Amino acid sequence: MPKNNDDLMQKIVSLAKRRGFVFPGSEIYGGFANSYSYGPYGTELKNNIKNLWWKTFVSDRQDIVGLDGPIMLNPKVWEASGHTSGFNDAMVDCKECKKRFRADHLVEQSTGRDLEGDLKAMSDILKDEKVKCPNCGKSNWTEVRNFNMMFKTEMNGIDEPVYLRPETAGAIFVDFKNVIDSMRVKIPFGIAQIGKAFRNEIIAGNFIFRLREFEQMEIEYFIDPKTKWEPLFEEWLVAQEKFALALGAHKKDLKKYEHPKEKLSHYSKKTVDIEYNFPFGFSELYGLAHRGDFDLTQHSKFSGEDLTYLDQASNRKYIPHVLEPTFGVDRSVLVALSSAYTEEAVGDETRIVLKFPKNLAPIKAAIFPLLKNKENLVSKAKEVFDLLKGEFMCEFDDNGNIGKRYRRQDEIGTPYCVTIDFDTLADGTVTVRDRDTMEQERVSLDNLKDYLIKNLK
Repeated sequence: MPKNNDDLMQKIVSLAKRRGFVFPGSEIYGGFANSYSYGPYGTELKNNIKNLWWKTFVSDRQDIVGLDGPIMLNPKVWEASGHTSGFNDAMVDCKECKKRFRADHLVEQSTGRDLEGDLKAMSDILKDEKVKCPNCGKSNWTEVRNFNMMFKTEMNGIDEPVYLRPETAGAIFVDFKNVIDSMRVKIPFGIAQIGKAFRNEIIAGNFIFRLREFEQMEIEYFIDPKTKWEPLFEEWLVAQEKFALALGAHKKDLKKYEHPKEKLSHYSKKTVDIEYNFPFGFSELYGLAHRGDFDLTQHSKFSGEDLTYLDQASNRKYIPHVLEPTFGVDRSVLVALSSAYTEEAVGDETRIVLKFPKNLAPIKAAIFPLLKNKENLVSKAKEVFDLLKGEFMCEFDDNGNIGKRYRRQDEIGTPYCVTIDFDTLADGTVTVRDRDTMEQERVSLDNLKDYLIKNLK
């Protein structure tokens, strides 16, 4: 499908809602601030992506262990990491239409200048150069001010504000010592986590691309500061790109963007984004940063705990450096949806099909009785469904004619449809229809499970 296409994005959003992948959050109350619910098929797709990630980066590796840390951490965690004072975006409001914007984005889009962090300069440019509001076209701005993106909440017995974590990394760093003490890990090793994070973005949008409540798949990979880190960095970039390809992305739709040194976080030696060509253009999919020893050093300083690592082979103690590959779950779902979305001419019709990689498809096989009013066909179809449902996600469907059922399963990306007909009752064979080729094959019921397992790999 063509990219940079608003129409394509609308088709994906419409299909996602119609077929139970993604619903607008709180829709019966008019929605709520760019929030979404994952429907039944979206939940399966999302879980399949997370399971693939965990298998790829934890289960299949000996150098990475898992963690599931809390969403609310001691507020001192965010003071130590710099989030309390420095996790800000430059915010400005249009006085005419009351819309809120990222001031640095407005300045860069209108003048090409990057003034990130210089609030006064951004205010001056917006007013002196009469930068127009993208919403109403007027030029009447408030002063630019910092806006901390962490969500605040309250906890009984705690006098100071408590925050919802803005990233999953915090829990990994504060439990570094516990992992070292309880597991037989040796540097280099990583700690992986999948979990929710929360950022009070000034502007969220592009469907599930930028959310205020989102999910991350993140690894902190600890290395010896004396290690030549550049080859490891490149290995992680390759691994991130390979994972994007496993979602169905095409290589031509991926590119790397290295952050210029002047825009790096103060602790970063190098940061590279893997960008994907979404329907709205290239934008960040995954990120990889060399964070140095900043985090462990800060948490050691603020907590008073010794977070050094003892290399028993050399009897040397040091604060490890960290490589941080970060993967967005919701953006991964959007990649899977936009890469899979296909329109094909079939006779006089247009077939819409989600050509997911088979291991990611929410439903692996759909089981149909040819006719719903023939009890012997329905009964046999339910037997087949019961035979297969313990192996992978299946769906029983007897609603509508076979053509309509095929089209529905195409739209949810089901790789195989199995039809039980009168020949099944006579000779014990079923019709298996392939999603991508639409070719049909007669398969013996005795061999059906093995046939599908083999072809779903």
